[in-house]
Amino acid sequence: MDRLILFAATLGPIGRKLPAPGTFGSLAGLLVFWLLVFPANIEPFLVLSAFAILALCAIPVCGKAEILLSKEDPKEVILDEFVAQPLVFVGVPWSSYSYSFDTVLLLGLGFALFRFFDIMKPLGISRLQSIPGGGGVVVDDLAAAIPAGLGIWLLWGNGIIS
Repeated sequence: MDRLILFAATLGPIGRKLPAPGTFGSLAGLLVFWLLVFPANIEPFLVLSAFAILALCAIPVCGKAEILLSKEDPKEVILDEFVAQPLVFVGVPWSSYSYSFDTVLLLGLGFALFRFFDIMKPLGISRLQSIPGGGGVVVDDLAAAIPAGLGIWLLWGNGIIS
């Protein structure tokens, strides 16, 4: 069971073998989101709801991984980035998007904003890491998704991106 927990928390070899594991974890979340919404044509609300549920499930998984690895918020544990990255796009009117340059631009912007807020941890996000167990591992990433999503909303609402 411990091996399964570590496999899930690190997304297999992604968290353990690649440089910048958090970035690759975010990229994996973005890719899965894109695959489900566009090629698979699943309703974005359902996909985002599934990621929100996965985020709740990630809390005990990441907490157990911390114990197994004997580290606080280990860099190889990237399930938190994977589940939080797509949540940047909550509220985006995906019905007005198709597979186009604008969609790729929007996804890229969401990725860049999320990584910025996840790495820099401004606005008190860094304090959330002190929540014990897996809560601190996951909640700071969920908090980073909020200003990233607001950034997208501001740019979209002002017509900077369409």
